[in-house]
Amino acid sequence: MPQIICKNASLGYDGKAITHGLSFEVNAGDYLCIVGENGAGKSTLIKTVLGLTPPVAGEIRFSDGLRQNEIGYLPQQTPVQRDFPASVSEIVLSGCLGKSGFHPFYTKAQKKLAAENMEKMNITPLAGRCYRELSGGQQQRVLLARALCATTKLLLLDEPVAGLDPKATREMYEFIASLNRTGINVIMVSHDIASAVKYASHILHLGNTPKFFGSKEDYLKTDVGRAFTSEEASGNE
Repeated sequence: MPQIICKNASLGYDGKAITHGLSFEVNAGDYLCIVGENGAGKSTLIKTVLGLTPPVAGEIRFSDGLRQNEIGYLPQQTPVQRDFPASVSEIVLSGCLGKSGFHPFYTKAQKKLAAENMEKMNITPLAGRCYRELSGGQQQRVLLARALCATTKLLLLDEPVAGLDPKATREMYEFIASLNRTGINVIMVSHDIASAVKYASHILHLGNTPKFFGSKEDYLKTDVGRAFTSEEASGNE
């Protein structure tokens, strides 16, 4: 059974749609990469799935086994967030709050979960460090560990490698792929179509109307898939 079903949705703000006729499903084990030109509605779709922005029309619904407070979310970082004066362990632990609400103290189970997720992201030695003192790649791993404290089912990632150097970018993609292999579904917004094709199982290409949804293999056979990947290859030369 699909975890997420989107049917003929129009997405936008204040009743004004920026993309129309959107339909797709996310099934168990999927790694869906959302691509498209700037302003096509990629981040808007993420916010709609999170329940932060209602669809203008149509619907996005979840299976009985998934609730919105069980989704792990890694947003695009702002300069203010990068300078946040908290320890790594405090930030990772805060990912537990979405499922349980605010409590003055974290439970032993929550602390254990945070420690396990820091270990997965290879940031255990950084636990006592201040977040704002870390490199960009380290900060993204901290935020991914935080997102994992909220879910064992679905990660929503909005440009998770933006601003990272090539080494940190490769490491981040490998971490995400390894999590997907453990059974966590991934929905990722990316401008990096080359890596999307390498790692994703499915591609959703957005425009004013959706240009494609399906497997990455089928995407590469379409005119839009060939054109978009060729454009990126030329831009990276």
